[in-house]
Amino acid sequence: MTQSEKQKQNGNEDIIKELCTGNGISYEKVSQEGEGVTVLEMFFSGYPRMVGLSYFPNLTTLMLVGQHIQKIEGLLSCPLLKELWIIECQLTKIAGLQNCLRLQKLFLYDNKINKIENLELLEKLEVLWLNNNQIAAIEGMTTLKNLEELNLADNAIEKIGHCLDPNEHLERLNLSGNKICSFKELTHLARLPCLKELGLKDPQYSPNPVCLLCNYATHVLYHIPKLQRLDTYDVSNKQIKDAAESTVMKKMMYYNMRVKTIHRRLAEMLTRLVKQRNLLQQRPVEQIRALNFTLKNLERELSEIQTPSKKCSSKESPDSRDEQKCVTERSSNNSSSTGDSVGDPCLEQKLFWKLDAIKDRLAFWKRKMDEIETIYQQEVTRANESNDVMVRFLLIELETVGNIRFEEGSTSDVWFSSCYDLVLSRFCALDFKAYGVTGVKINRIIRVHNRILRLRFEEKLHSLLANEESSIFSQNYKKLLEYLFYVCDPRLPSGKDELLHVLENGFKTADAYKALGKERAVPLSNSISLCEQPRIEYLQSQAKAWGKTVIDPVPFRHGQIIVAKVFLGPSVQAQKSEPIDQVNYPKAHSVFRTRKVEKNTGTGEDKELACFTNQHRNCDCSLRQSEWFVFDHEVVLPEYIIDFEYIMQDRPQPLFTSLLDNRTGTGSEDPSSAQAVTGSPSDINLDEKTMNMEPVIKPRPKMISLEEKTVLAVAKANILSQITVLNLHGNSLNKLKDLSRLTALRKLIISFNEFTHLDDISHLPHLEYVDASYNRIQTLEGLRGVHKLKHLDLSWNHLTRDRDDIGVLRKHAPALENLDIRHNPWHKTGSLRLTVIGRLKTLAHLDGVLVNEEEAAAALRMAVGFRISQGSLLVHSRTDRARPRSLSLLSSAQILTQLSKNKLGTSAELEPGWYTKITALNLDGQKLVRLVNLDKLQNLRWASFNDNDISKIEGLENCQQLEELSLDGNCISRLEGISKMTKLTRFSLNKNQLVCLNGEILEKLTHLHYLSVENNNIQSLEGVQKASSLIELYIGNNSIATNRDIYHLKGLSNLIILDLYGNPLIGNQENYRLFVIFHLPALKALDGVAVELSESENAKDAFGGRLTPDMVAEKLGHSNYTDILQLDLPASSIRTVDLSPADLFRRLRSINLEHNNLTSFSGLIFLPNLKVLCLNHNHIDSILPRLKTQAHLSNRQMLYQKVNSSGYGQQGLSKGTRDPVPIESLVPIMESLEVLHLGYNGISSLANLQLSRLTHLKALFLQGNEISQIEGLEGLQYLRELVLDQNRIKTINETSFIGQVSLVELHLAENRIRELNNLQPLMELHRLFLGINKIQDISELEKLDTLPTLIELSVVGNPIARKMMHRPAVVLQLPGLQVLDGIAVSVEEKTRAELQYMELQCSPITNPALDINTCPPGLMPALAKAAPFRVTNVHLTGGLQQFLSSDLLLPHDLEDSPQHETTKHKKQKHTSGIISTNSRSLHAEIAFKQIRGGTHFPPTALMQQNAASRLNYAYPNGQEQEGRFHSNSAPRPPRM
Repeated sequence: MTQSEKQKQNGNEDIIKELCTGNGISYEKVSQEGEGVTVLEMFFSGYPRMVGLSYFPNLTTLMLVGQHIQKIEGLLSCPLLKELWIIECQLTKIAGLQNCLRLQKLFLYDNKINKIENLELLEKLEVLWLNNNQIAAIEGMTTLKNLEELNLADNAIEKIGHCLDPNEHLERLNLSGNKICSFKELTHLARLPCLKELGLKDPQYSPNPVCLLCNYATHVLYHIPKLQRLDTYDVSNKQIKDAAESTVMKKMMYYNMRVKTIHRRLAEMLTRLVKQRNLLQQRPVEQIRALNFTLKNLERELSEIQTPSKKCSSKESPDSRDEQKCVTERSSNNSSSTGDSVGDPCLEQKLFWKLDAIKDRLAFWKRKMDEIETIYQQEVTRANESNDVMVRFLLIELETVGNIRFEEGSTSDVWFSSCYDLVLSRFCALDFKAYGVTGVKINRIIRVHNRILRLRFEEKLHSLLANEESSIFSQNYKKLLEYLFYVCDPRLPSGKDELLHVLENGFKTADAYKALGKERAVPLSNSISLCEQPRIEYLQSQAKAWGKTVIDPVPFRHGQIIVAKVFLGPSVQAQKSEPIDQVNYPKAHSVFRTRKVEKNTGTGEDKELACFTNQHRNCDCSLRQSEWFVFDHEVVLPEYIIDFEYIMQDRPQPLFTSLLDNRTGTGSEDPSSAQAVTGSPSDINLDEKTMNMEPVIKPRPKMISLEEKTVLAVAKANILSQITVLNLHGNSLNKLKDLSRLTALRKLIISFNEFTHLDDISHLPHLEYVDASYNRIQTLEGLRGVHKLKHLDLSWNHLTRDRDDIGVLRKHAPALENLDIRHNPWHKTGSLRLTVIGRLKTLAHLDGVLVNEEEAAAALRMAVGFRISQGSLLVHSRTDRARPRSLSLLSSAQILTQLSKNKLGTSAELEPGWYTKITALNLDGQKLVRLVNLDKLQNLRWASFNDNDISKIEGLENCQQLEELSLDGNCISRLEGISKMTKLTRFSLNKNQLVCLNGEILEKLTHLHYLSVENNNIQSLEGVQKASSLIELYIGNNSIATNRDIYHLKGLSNLIILDLYGNPLIGNQENYRLFVIFHLPALKALDGVAVELSESENAKDAFGGRLTPDMVAEKLGHSNYTDILQLDLPASSIRTVDLSPADLFRRLRSINLEHNNLTSFSGLIFLPNLKVLCLNHNHIDSILPRLKTQAHLSNRQMLYQKVNSSGYGQQGLSKGTRDPVPIESLVPIMESLEVLHLGYNGISSLANLQLSRLTHLKALFLQGNEISQIEGLEGLQYLRELVLDQNRIKTINETSFIGQVSLVELHLAENRIRELNNLQPLMELHRLFLGINKIQDISELEKLDTLPTLIELSVVGNPIARKMMHRPAVVLQLPGLQVLDGIAVSVEEKTRAELQYMELQCSPITNPALDINTCPPGLMPALAKAAPFRVTNVHLTGGLQQFLSSDLLLPHDLEDSPQHETTKHKKQKHTSGIISTNSRSLHAEIAFKQIRGGTHFPPTALMQQNAASRLNYAYPNGQEQEGRFHSNSAPRPPRM
């Protein structure tokens, strides 16, 4: 033993002694007592190496704390160890545990371990603590299946990945204090099914960068719903989980809506591209059509020439005479068409020459068509790529829960202008002179808001500035911030994904760039030319390799630049001799390399021209152009993305540029560019010359119909059965009558006709050749029995349904060899060729191209995929039981087939009943025709069958557990086959052929909350209302045209997202958006745009209370407007009326709009036959209110004027500010209106109402207003009844009734009238009601003598009515009066009044203050007694004043009750007329009799007397009363 070994052994003994002493074990007896020890502990010092453990073979727990142990050793003799603590030591590596197979708990925290390793054998390990180490990656734990607790806090871990997937029993995980900064990393934890406790920002450690982001907790709780504790907080409450899930679902709905908006923009762009392509191809198509027409004419001429030639040549040994005869015959046959060429022996040769020339021109134009198609496809590809990038941006926003946002700028943004100017300032045209570039046009600028990278950038910057060594520049660090450019290198393997990687995760590390063959730093530049040069050179080399297939001569025309904010720090210039590496520049943060400028690159004039072109005067060539290399990628922050294109000199611009890149400027198309592709006028002239070459074929007369004689003449045959060739080219035929009689027909040419189908050529047994090009054929249905058909030309027709039409050919033309179906608007063109080849196996040529073996094999493989087999189910199915927790907009079936590994085994490993295990099935793009073999998938929950050829929903009857079903991109025309899927929540049928939605089916889908049926042909929303649980409805790009369809959605109380974009409704309905928002107030988003609060308010202002035909239909439940006779809509909050077009309501007679908010009824003036209109309890102040000037309009009124409709949005001037309009200048309106109710409207001025325009009005009710003057009625000459009760009228002016010559009934009760002047124009007045006014003087009643036809008068409630003798006096004064104060005037009453008057004449009253006590004793008895005789021709010499003492009054409490208790005169229909009673007058009469001591009349007796004596009056024509609305308080229209 050497000296060192002895020293080590002695040292080990000391350590073992210390171990024994620390655990209370005698060192001398350790060999005997050690076997009984199971626990050893050593704290803080005294045990630098793990020695002496062999003495303790039964050790189960070993705890070593605060020692200087650097490696694990000595555990080979401790196989029973279950718990090991080596903490706060100096461990650098995990090793020496290979014999501790029973180890359950391992604590190695607070060491210097940098890698997780050598744990593979510890399969029973349950707890592992490796916190406070230097571990950078999670690894080496794939075999730890029983691990329940893992602590990796306070390390340097950045990624989680799939490293923890094998640890399925993991319950507690602590990753606090690491460098995890991406939400995507946290989603990997969702695959741990037992995880209950998670720490990412434990209070004992610093938080991960991801914890500082918005929505961190929401993201974690959504993806790990079983979590009980998060960062030491209890999150087991169900409400917390529900709130998180609700938040995420709302975000997913929002981003799903935005993605659909982007796809919609793409569809619109592609539509514009198609239109532009068709426009560009218009000239070639026209020329091809003309050339083909001429070509087929020539072929017909040649066939007619060659037919007799063959006949002549078939004769044996013809002599010269016979030969001459043949030539003559051949010439004569063509005399009608070839004109001057008759007798030309070279005619056939000339026709061949002309035929070749025509074919050359056709080939020329076909090349032009192909060039345009190629350019179109390139633009489509670019549009799709741009769309994909924008969608990826949105998905990144969603996946990061908004911590990364992409904002597309506009010229109104300050940052947009700054960035725009920056890019232009870094562009120098001189650098691009060699490429022919004269300028750059910026098409789009997107600002990147990456909170993750920004936090990392700021943290790194602060740490650099806090460093003592950087104190020199810490004060001026802003000067070291610079904006530099980066262009993704197309030569890198990452390709196009590099852009998204940089924007999401930042730039690669310096080592990563070194591994790619670049400098060991982040490569940037301050010059567009320097960063673009590698891309330009690469694309040019690619273009040279591709050769002529590249149409665009400038392959680098479009590009993208990333603008990044960079902290340069201390920088130095790169040295030529040293590579760019941090090692070579230890004190520098960045290195720059200036641009090498060759001498004599151009004259001064050239340079000035290049730098100051008209397009870019902002170019600053004095700026030093340099390449920059930054060593630390964390100080490079991407902030902007610039989409641009180069402007070329003397080179045509792309034909589609104006469509795709017209965002920041106006695109212009170069005419020379269009002519280069579409053909020039010289090309057209050359076509004309070619078609006019000799011989010129004269046009033949067109046939419209085909008869037997015509067929025989065309075929030059004697009988139909001999015809083998029939050429009907160039006619106007659309039907071939009796063609089946041509039993020998082999060749048929019907090109350039107007056929829509081919039914007439069916059952021709010998037909081999058919040319049906240039027709209008839409379908091949009906084609039958052409079993020998070998050649069929269907080009230039209108065929669309490839599968159906090819199926017809497959069945009825089994021998088909040549088929041409080009230039038809097929629905699906992507796989059309392979589909046709796969179904028509005898084809040799398709569209003029030979079918090769490779195509046939590919078509066969595609045909095999048409059916759902056991193999396809095994490949495309999954068995997951839970819906994936993923922030993805894909369907669940798509997500699971991409991410899940729960597949079924191979067919050899399958167990019985394996069908029932399938829960997800994704058969997108499998060319399926039918849904079969799915009846056993009873537990299928998520299914997707997108992009197939399915025409019917079938085979899913047993899949009653389905929750999601997607059938986008198929041929389904009916909604059926899903009625049993009551658990269905999401259903998508985009891009199909639906025309309606079956409400009976949707009603059974009680859990359906998502329905997408975009890009169909749905005509109406009828049936959608049955889906009561619907939350999201996407029905854009259909054929919904009427706003009435919106009412079908009003019952969907849960609907918050609606997309109707692309329907005709949007253009048809004015203010469409506000209209929908008003009727669906719960909406949160409409057509991809969030509904703002201001929009909701504007919608209420624009459409609230608007009476329209749609509202009528909604209220009545039908839209048969012409059948409506009465319309009753009281208390409906209506404030405007727009029943246009008025002709729809031509039968409408009566309208009741009481208790609404109308200010005018101008919207009703166009109703042609309206007779009765009730507008009580509104705010009407004019028929046609005068508009204010524009300068004085309020915001709400300006909004009203945006909706142009009759009677809508017209706000009148305020009361008292209008000037009356001269009556003669007013045009009559509503000439059919007879009855108008305007009670209780607050009307103050009759003149402003303009009622004189209602010239045929017969009854006008204005009770309960604030009218003070009777005016503005001059034009109402036919007015028979006028009600002005409960107003503020004091006097009657001279002009008040100047035009009412026909007035029969006048109501002026409850006003303030004192005098009864100016009533003399009312010569036809029969009834006058003046109750509850202020008429005091009895002499006012004398003025009624001027009303000769007055038969009824009421003055109840006036002071005059309190006088005792007013009734007899009035009866005597107005002898024609039949009813007074509601009581009929009888003959007896008149007699008593006359007798009373005569007695007064004989015994005049001496006391003017006569009261009841001083009344003459015989007066009242005389009034109560029956008159013994009748006195006639009594003349009241003293007038009523003398007959009735002015002071003889009844007690006030008996006669003058309060105004509000007054019961008004009420009219009731009776078989013989109208009976009026007035309870007030009745009681007054009773009181009067009782006071005077006369006969006591019970009320019933008086009522009977009243009824018997009341004079009945009816209108002359018996019709006026139909419009009267009877009411106790106010006239009211009848209920409908």
